Amino acid sequence: MARKKRELSEINAGSMADIAFLLLIFFLVTTTMDVDTGIVRMLPPPILENQPPPPPVNKRNVLVVLANMHDQLLIDDSWGDIKDLKEKAKAHIKSDPNNPDMPEYKPEDFPAPFGAGYPVSKQVISLQNDRGTSYNMYIAIQNELAKAYNELRDELAQEKFGKSYKELQETNPAMSDVIRKIYPNRISEAEPKDIGAAQ
Repeated sequence: MARKKRELSEINAGSMADIAFLLLIFFLVTTTMDVDTGIVRMLPPPILENQPPPPPVNKRNVLVVLANMHDQLLIDDSWGDIKDLKEKAKAHIKSDPNNPDMPEYKPEDFPAPFGAGYPVSKQVISLQNDRGTSYNMYIAIQNELAKAYNELRDELAQEKFGKSYKELQETNPAMSDVIRKIYPNRISEAEPKDIGAAQ
């Protein structure tokens, strides 16, 4: 007597869509996404029609940084390297009251331990890049300038309070604001131009 072939039972795939959906939700919830952040810059307020023009800036107060289309740097009329930019910027920002080629100072009144008539540099960093400057070079310049300001603030916080600027922001925000006023972030960015290549 011949045996009857057993029919294969179908697999119920009705819940597969539910499982796939749950897995998708799980991975969406648990995966971290990279968030692109921009460069934090405070733009100056617009000049009103009836407002007088801003006073001229003394040339000695300005450190000019130019980047050309080949990512070469001109720092104060001499060719430089990105590795030298931070130290040159720090020297300019900190300034030297006895050097007539460095930025001028103005006395400001701050609470102790800084006191009345504390000298604050009138420094400005003027940054201009070519339209062909690479994005990586632009960001590298911004990073070096930010490091220069941060290191000077750290050094002053260590000297006066024995802690880093970041620690001072958490423990004594009023004094960290004073340090920020002593070393204000003064970066002036001009619209990109066709500076061209090095000759």
